Amino acid sequence: MLTFDEQDFVAELPHKYKPFIESVNKRGLNISHVVCSTFTVGWYGEIKSKRTLKLQCFYTEGSSNLFVRPVEGITVVVDLDERKIVDFIDRLSVPVPKAEGTEYVTAKQKPPFGPTFKGAAFLQPNGPGFKIHGHSISWANWEFHVGYDIRAGPVISLASIYDIEQHRYRRVLYRGYISEFFVPYMDPTVDWFYKTYLDSGEFGFGQSMVSLEPFADCPANAAFLDAYFAGEDGIPVKISNAICVFEKYAGDIMWRHTESEIHDEEIREVRPDVSLVVRTVSTVGNYDYIIDWEFKPSGSIKMGVGLTGILGIKGTSYTHVDEIKEDVFGTLLADNTIGVHHDHYLTYHLDLDIDGEANSFMKTNLETVKISDKSLARKSYWTVVRETAKTEADARIKLGLKPSELAVINPNKQTKPGNKMGYRLFPGTVGHPLLVTDDYPQIRGAFTNYNVFVTPYNKSEKWAGGLYADQSRGEDTLAVWSFRNRSIENKDIVLWHTVGIHHVPCQEDYPIMPTLSGGFELRPTNFFERNPVLKAKRPKPVRLPKCNSQP
Repeated sequence: MLTFDEQDFVAELPHKYKPFIESVNKRGLNISHVVCSTFTVGWYGEIKSKRTLKLQCFYTEGSSNLFVRPVEGITVVVDLDERKIVDFIDRLSVPVPKAEGTEYVTAKQKPPFGPTFKGAAFLQPNGPGFKIHGHSISWANWEFHVGYDIRAGPVISLASIYDIEQHRYRRVLYRGYISEFFVPYMDPTVDWFYKTYLDSGEFGFGQSMVSLEPFADCPANAAFLDAYFAGEDGIPVKISNAICVFEKYAGDIMWRHTESEIHDEEIREVRPDVSLVVRTVSTVGNYDYIIDWEFKPSGSIKMGVGLTGILGIKGTSYTHVDEIKEDVFGTLLADNTIGVHHDHYLTYHLDLDIDGEANSFMKTNLETVKISDKSLARKSYWTVVRETAKTEADARIKLGLKPSELAVINPNKQTKPGNKMGYRLFPGTVGHPLLVTDDYPQIRGAFTNYNVFVTPYNKSEKWAGGLYADQSRGEDTLAVWSFRNRSIENKDIVLWHTVGIHHVPCQEDYPIMPTLSGGFELRPTNFFERNPVLKAKRPKPVRLPKCNSQP
């Protein structure tokens, strides 16, 4: 994994490199407004390689939004170990996109402004409903631990839920985190082909976590935790307010029913939904990733990801789509500005322990049955056919091809009616890779070939893209481990789920992107004897003191 120190050092090298200075001057740019950023180079069949990075540079005069103003056509290659420039290419010159209309810093923006919103007060007179002891959190019927990893970012472990009928906490998740984040861009040209990143393994999703802004990144009722990692020199680096924890009152409904069929009686029972959210934000280059772990009293755990920040922009000579006669590998968003097509694949490592370590993976397929009995008015219905995966091959799943339900169950425990206890995967955003499987980026990112893998627990199998991700060759990935085809029935197993998003940029994504949300849910399926929030009470209303407002 790259360190911030080495990236910061080599990013300054071009400003002392004569050919680079000449290229900047040739474009009529002021070098004092040029900023360079580091990009990993991937692997494209090289037999031997050195620790190198490529630098792309941007222009900041007139706007803080540097990533939408690339100095296109210049590629600088640096050796990280020798800390020097080893190659320089000035291939083409196109106009730097204009600064006008790209500023996102409030203090630098000019009227007219966008919509305004009324402020709102959030009050919990008796304090929050959760307790934090170190990094252990208890709330409602949940208890779990929040950890930090320089590569993965937030790590949730020992998540257990209290069962009021069994009078005990029951384990659901031993450990969960984002194992890898694969971001391949779809421009195969000389200046862009290498932009196929493994954000967690190369840049560090935890290292890239940022301090959260109270009242903005997190609501007023949030509590904050700091995170620490060892810098290149071994000195601890502190990320203040790296994690926030808050109760979420979003106006949703936990459950409700209105009953008017009973004579002389109308029943209305409603329970407002409240959940607990653990949130972090990682800024990796131009993109900001909002990561949520949301715990619900019903037993569900929702994993959310929000994509925002700045698009990957390519400079061009075009100013209108009518001028374009070839594939430009993206969308023309403004004068001289192309938002390049790309993907986001987040692969989660979910070591589920459903009421114990020994678990199995069950596929419930929904199949159509035709009715041959002519005395019935119906001609068909669907039924379920359950299949327990025996080996890893049985549990490699491409979602969306046929209707099915996927669950991790405890085959050794059952409810009173005899159902196996489990947790079901409710997928959200599902994107399948469109690169050919022997393309070099996809060889490295082969762990995205399936949306679901299940493997037996192995302490060395933590990182879906391999232990050493930078310039990796796809020899140590989740896909490789899975093809050992080990037994996964009634064992300590790990569920791997990939959230995939194909991103075709549009003008609304420019110059800064409104948050695009995705995710999935783990939901109890026959884990409890009945609805675990059946007897949940409404939160007590908060009585605000009477106040007089002055006109």
